[in-house]
Amino acid sequence: MVKIVGVRFRNAGKVYYFDPKGYKIKAGDHVIVETARGVEYGTVIGGIREVTDDRVVQPLKAVIRVATQEDDLRAEKSRAKEKDAMRICNEKIRKHKLDMKLIDAEYTFDNNKVLFYFTADGRIDFRELVKDLAAVFKMRIELRQIGVRDETKILGGIGICGRVLCCNSFLSEFAPVSIKMAKEQNLSLNPTKISGVCGRLMCCLKNEEDTYEYLNSKLPNIGESVTTIDGVRGEVQSVNVLRQKVKVLIDAGDEKELREYDVRELKFKPKRRKEKGGKGEKSEHGERSEKGSGADRELRELEALEKKEGKSKLDD
Repeated sequence: MVKIVGVRFRNAGKVYYFDPKGYKIKAGDHVIVETARGVEYGTVIGGIREVTDDRVVQPLKAVIRVATQEDDLRAEKSRAKEKDAMRICNEKIRKHKLDMKLIDAEYTFDNNKVLFYFTADGRIDFRELVKDLAAVFKMRIELRQIGVRDETKILGGIGICGRVLCCNSFLSEFAPVSIKMAKEQNLSLNPTKISGVCGRLMCCLKNEEDTYEYLNSKLPNIGESVTTIDGVRGEVQSVNVLRQKVKVLIDAGDEKELREYDVRELKFKPKRRKEKGGKGEKSEHGERSEKGSGADRELRELEALEKKEGKSKLDD
């Protein structure tokens, strides 16, 4: 077993693990650690705990020290300087007429480097911009192109649910999201309804995917023939996934009658659990999206953008 402490370097950022090295550290404390970017000032998440050796990447770097008042003051000064760095960089971007949007500026704790995060539609030749910025700041300059998801994570905002965005408040890493998840949850396949502030598929589609996948596997398909507890054959008209109820159209003499049954009161051919990313998915919404070619095209484009953007660039 090895003792570790989790440290985060930005709000809702990725958690990195370090050896506490005998220091008494609790959640919320600030520590000074060495990373690939140099000496950094971070916030402790969750306190000290023990894990098995195979859970961490060796060798585990140690905490240099618990942050002092001087360290706290230095970090505050760096954050204050970031506003000026943003202003200067924006002026230089306009001077060079570059088609890029500056999102954030960040000084390393040792003040050896300043990082500028930006978004752009394509590749940007910013070599002259870097030279100008190096002449002003007299330190190493790094310009990092990020995606719209990372942009939203940095800037924050309010989601359609009325709460602070997940990515800005607690989501440390982006999980892959697909149209299949929206279909599985019987959500509207209107791109504007299932897209977040960033214009990509909402991250929260992932939250209940496993539950819906499990519940759907216990239900018959729309249009499937089933046998009721009364021994009557009928056709499935609709299903309620969360309540596990099924509405069945049955013959009642010369008329047809719609009755609701608990799924346990029906006999039908069980579904095979779908493999992740598998083919042959059919749902009521899936069939509708095929008819609406315009909306379907938008959905495919949205999913293609999702795959193209890949993982977060903030923690590279």
